[in-house]
Amino acid sequence: MKLENMSLRQKIGQMFMCGFKAQIPNAEVKSLIEEYQVGGIIYFRRNLVNPEQVATLSSDLQTAATIDNPLLIAIDQEGGMVARIEEGISLMPGSMTLGASRDTDASYQTAQICGKELRAMGINVNFAPDVDVNNNPLNPVIGVRSYGEDPKLVAQMGSAAVRGYQDAGVTATIKHFPGHGDTNSDSHYALPTILHDMDRLRSVELVPFIDAIENGADMVMSAHIIFPALEQEKLPSTLSPRVMQSFLREELGFKGVIVTDCLEMKAIDDHFGPAEGTVLAVEAGVDIVLISHTYEKQVAGINALVQAVEEGRISEARIDESVERVLALKAKLKQAEASTIGLNEVGLPASEEVAASVYEKSVTLVQNNNDIIPLASSKKTLVIWSEVRENTEVVEFISQKETLGYYLAEKMGDVSETRIFLDPTKQEIAETLKLVEAADQVIYVTYNATFAEGQIHLAKEVANLGKSFVVVAGRNPFDLVSFPEVPAYIAAYENRPLAMKAVAKVLLGEINAQGQLPVTISEKYAYGWSLS
Repeated sequence: MKLENMSLRQKIGQMFMCGFKAQIPNAEVKSLIEEYQVGGIIYFRRNLVNPEQVATLSSDLQTAATIDNPLLIAIDQEGGMVARIEEGISLMPGSMTLGASRDTDASYQTAQICGKELRAMGINVNFAPDVDVNNNPLNPVIGVRSYGEDPKLVAQMGSAAVRGYQDAGVTATIKHFPGHGDTNSDSHYALPTILHDMDRLRSVELVPFIDAIENGADMVMSAHIIFPALEQEKLPSTLSPRVMQSFLREELGFKGVIVTDCLEMKAIDDHFGPAEGTVLAVEAGVDIVLISHTYEKQVAGINALVQAVEEGRISEARIDESVERVLALKAKLKQAEASTIGLNEVGLPASEEVAASVYEKSVTLVQNNNDIIPLASSKKTLVIWSEVRENTEVVEFISQKETLGYYLAEKMGDVSETRIFLDPTKQEIAETLKLVEAADQVIYVTYNATFAEGQIHLAKEVANLGKSFVVVAGRNPFDLVSFPEVPAYIAAYENRPLAMKAVAKVLLGEINAQGQLPVTISEKYAYGWSLS
């Protein structure tokens, strides 16, 4: 359906992307599509099982659409630690893993593989790549989702990924504009402020966004962050006409689609609410409003925007501007359908080999006192595995069979593994230390230990025992700052199976660590450091 033939409600529906809580089309998502005629759907892990189920779900949702415009079906499949689907697909490395490899061709290739597989499952928008510059070790939400601290590296990797996704027929989304890298709070739970002046923003945070826009990124996602250098009225960027319209559209010349980060995040929900947030975001210049979880809030946002137009607060011409951009993107995606691969080409061994090669290039040996690595294969070995046991807005619970202990046990005679909580209790620590005393060598896979006192305490206690001891950072590489006394330290950037397989090879001396730090851990271990 063309713009001139659409009613106001049909046009406004095109400006919404909504989530739902089922693995088949339930009553709520059917209502959103059929009654409110929303233009987009976002998937989470709660919706997805395997490629066949996802493809069927996507097809059923598209069939439910009542106007002749295909749905935008989106996902956060950044790779590595942020992936909504893993079973049956080729899970590609995350951003910081790629940054440690310094391989821009790999960034393109992995994005293209991911994009092709998403398209085969009926997904045509990826909320990736994350082109935030990670220059704050205390950032609780970005971390390894960033390629690193160097704006040029992030720009090169991010733009390569944009080309990879879009060459595969999937819209790439650069996020979180103007930059979420230098915050020490998470906009899922708070409303952060970044106080840098424009010179700093132009030389650091904005560099990757400008590069990706020049390289043809189809979509930009806004950040719920206050930037006083751009907006003096204490409005988060998502709701700021100065940021969205004057700066992103007019000064930077972005002509594609602007999508909000989810308006149910507390940065918006607690301060404005999704209904008023919707109206403010559209007034600011965004094209698609993302409300990910709650049906009542989704309907409230839609009705609030209709009311704003009917009462004259927002002109219908303003709505038309956004809908034209959305329809143009949908037309572009429709043209790419002819090159969509079949499900029989999803999860191929050749694709896994590409991912495995990147992981092997990325493992970074930071510290190796007394040449502990390679390990002595004949000694009694204990692996301590930090396990995600609860869901967050970014990472969901993963029961992982292929841990580091799993891969070491394939090659070594006496390997045991104990799994502990991300912030282990005193009892867990005491029980783990008993196991440590009985072992000859210990490998501790940490997980953002910077934010977990229990992990820090346990690592220090093990180090004090004088054992042959290696810490493998299974997510943020900054953990070493909290326990510099550990004798050996590897940055793995994620704890996914292929990452752990590559780490096992390094620990056993089968391959050399090739990665370079994409961030500065300390004065001693700066950007670019590697013992290899």
